[in-house]
Amino acid sequence: MVLTRRALLQGAFATGVGLAVGGASFAYMTRRGALQLTRVTLPVRGLPAALRGFRIGLMTDIHRSQWVDVDDVQRAVTTLMGARPDLIALGGDYVTWADRHYIEPAAEALAPLTAPHGVFAVLGNHDDEREVPAALERRGITVLKDRRARVVIGSTPLDLLGVRFWTRRATEIAPLLKGAAATVVLLAHDPRRFREARALGIPLVLSGHTHGGQVVLPVVGAVAARRFPVVSGMATASDTSLFVSRGIGTVYLPVRINCPPEVAVLTLDVG
Repeated sequence: MVLTRRALLQGAFATGVGLAVGGASFAYMTRRGALQLTRVTLPVRGLPAALRGFRIGLMTDIHRSQWVDVDDVQRAVTTLMGARPDLIALGGDYVTWADRHYIEPAAEALAPLTAPHGVFAVLGNHDDEREVPAALERRGITVLKDRRARVVIGSTPLDLLGVRFWTRRATEIAPLLKGAAATVVLLAHDPRRFREARALGIPLVLSGHTHGGQVVLPVVGAVAARRFPVVSGMATASDTSLFVSRGIGTVYLPVRINCPPEVAVLTLDVG
């Protein structure tokens, strides 16, 4: 039997639809059990010897909602706590579309997070500016909205600078660096702040926002996240390092394909 070009195209289309639907169903059903603990060593330019080996736990994009339930968040919290990081950073988007119904449950699920040098958070584009930070602060989590916090390891300071999602220009970030320690870690929900960090000489940026692409197709890759400097993982340029976490939750579609959720433990090393 000779197959026509039209028949071939129809068959390919049907196969693609079947794989997409089947893959989406599989991804949804296995999403909760697919959580990964990612361990990465990050090079940090000019890192003092006292900070070498310092470990930052990063959790981001929880998106607590009808699609991301308390078990998903608790599993991530338990996994991160089991890794015993020295400090924990939360990268924003604790709920979806600022849904007030989930703000307190999201914050309560994060309440068990503790670390020797504290738990710090920034806000994402899905978080409001009042209720979300208030809920987190009530659980002992320090929310950095365009401000710095200093931790001291031995006698060596490390500054965390957290910026709002809408703080985007280098001219807006530069004043926040006045009087900063020699080593600064920028917590920015959006990894596009990598550009401003490079311009300002900030050695390390930790971000989320991309969900790792959430749906990563063979060959094509993560179509929805191509506008970002890196979709997930590490990048280095101009003496600035960036790590982007795939995060915990989902948005728009309750699926992940070839892109499992993660929490990360990042070990600082001399760059």
